[in-house]
Amino acid sequence: MSRRHGVCKDDDYKMTRNASGFALIDLVFVCGIIGVLASISIPRLTTAKDAANAASAIGSMRAINSGQLTFALTCAGGFYAPNLTTLGTAPVGSNEPFIGGGLGAANTVTKAGYIMQISATGYGGSPASCNGLAAGSGGQGFKGAADPISSENPRFFATNADGLIYQSSSSLFTQMPETGKSPGGVSIH
Repeated sequence: MSRRHGVCKDDDYKMTRNASGFALIDLVFVCGIIGVLASISIPRLTTAKDAANAASAIGSMRAINSGQLTFALTCAGGFYAPNLTTLGTAPVGSNEPFIGGGLGAANTVTKAGYIMQISATGYGGSPASCNGLAAGSGGQGFKGAADPISSENPRFFATNADGLIYQSSSSLFTQMPETGKSPGGVSIH
């Protein structure tokens, strides 16, 4: 009799093994593929991250230039702020500082993998500013820099009162004049 009639023959029930799950070789193969893909993509991801951080640093240098110009023209009688916290302080009667995005939170700010700072040599004849900077503290020029935190990132940026942004493979902050062309690096257009 066949299975349809309720009686089974031994030949009808041959044990077949149903493959379910993964074998160890399958798992090793998949891990190998993931490893190869990761080894190809990680260096490119690091390069893309460094490029994005550099673009952010350039944007911050532009924001500093704009903030300094606005500060000098509207608040300080033509003189520049000596530090980032001065630019981050709103004028009396306003809620808006001269720079935002966390750049005015401290005199040295870490943002997008870069350390940002500015300085200006105080000029004795500068007036007090509208946001509390004392007379004689404003500068006739300024310099600012963005130096990468990682030693693997080779892009350093700097700017000054001329409004140009310079790039170099080493820090420009110490050699950057407050006005005029930088002795090192190349300008970014």
